[in-house]
Amino acid sequence: MADIFDVLADGTRRELLSRLHQHARQSGHAEVSVGELVAELGVSQPTVSKHLKVLRDHGLVSVREEGQHRYYRLDTDPLDTVSEWLAPFGGGETATASRRPARVVSDAAVGPTALGAWAGADTGDRVGRAAAEAAHSARTALEAAQEKLQGAQRRVADKLPRRGGWHR
Repeated sequence: MADIFDVLADGTRRELLSRLHQHARQSGHAEVSVGELVAELGVSQPTVSKHLKVLRDHGLVSVREEGQHRYYRLDTDPLDTVSEWLAPFGGGETATASRRPARVVSDAAVGPTALGAWAGADTGDRVGRAAAEAAHSARTALEAAQEKLQGAQRRVADKLPRRGGWHR
């Protein structure tokens, strides 16, 4: 769950998800080209592509390649999982808890997801940042603990008697 919060903590990625969601709802076209997203967001193509790759790697979007063009679409299942996880902390509509196959948005009928709470909202910024900071703190603490453990292992190995020339 921490990884998805790291992904959603970035405002550009939330904006990309929001744009994909809007396209699916308003135009009925679930797929959006990278070029369209670049034009809408007003950021460089490499930046958009980098963020779309992160979203794709975490299952939030899928891609269809057609020649040199790539068309992205929103996959709501990870967002539904986030919504279900957040529900006890503040309520709101959630997806059903039953497991179902991945749902890729394919038409204008997009059900409620956590996207509305995340895309461009101050609450999403605060929660995303807090989750990213908590994940960073946890990683930092784990790395420090691992370093201490390795140091202790080296000290113990140095104190062990050397037998027959073998020593770690």
